[in-house]
Amino acid sequence: MRIALVAHDQKKEDLIQFVTAYKSILVEHELFATGTTGTRIIDEVGLNVFRYKSGPLGGDQQIGSSIANNEMDMVIFFRDPLTAQPHEPDVTALIRLCDVYQIPLATNMGTAEILLKGIEEGFLDWRLLAERRSR
Repeated sequence: MRIALVAHDQKKEDLIQFVTAYKSILVEHELFATGTTGTRIIDEVGLNVFRYKSGPLGGDQQIGSSIANNEMDMVIFFRDPLTAQPHEPDVTALIRLCDVYQIPLATNMGTAEILLKGIEEGFLDWRLLAERRSR
């Protein structure tokens, strides 16, 4: 599975803790992240991550493009709902694309945990079907 990992500044530490806790699951998948988040995952957790630009510089849109091209299977985006984001339209567009293309999306730790447990149990294998990959 191809999994995007994104976190707003105030949620980066939560995402690092989450990725550390679920490293044994995540290491089996292709990981993608926006700029600083990806750097922190690489440096602090030791996982291989393809890094896009930072969110405000277009990273959210790059992930959205991957979704539209059927090149992403899941998005874990720890959002900070209490802080205004200058690139909020990009965040909204990314969430919309997850809905349009039926990409599993977690915006908090509770939902992210359920999605990763679902991967582990094979509940998301429908994303791996050949006919979904050729779109």
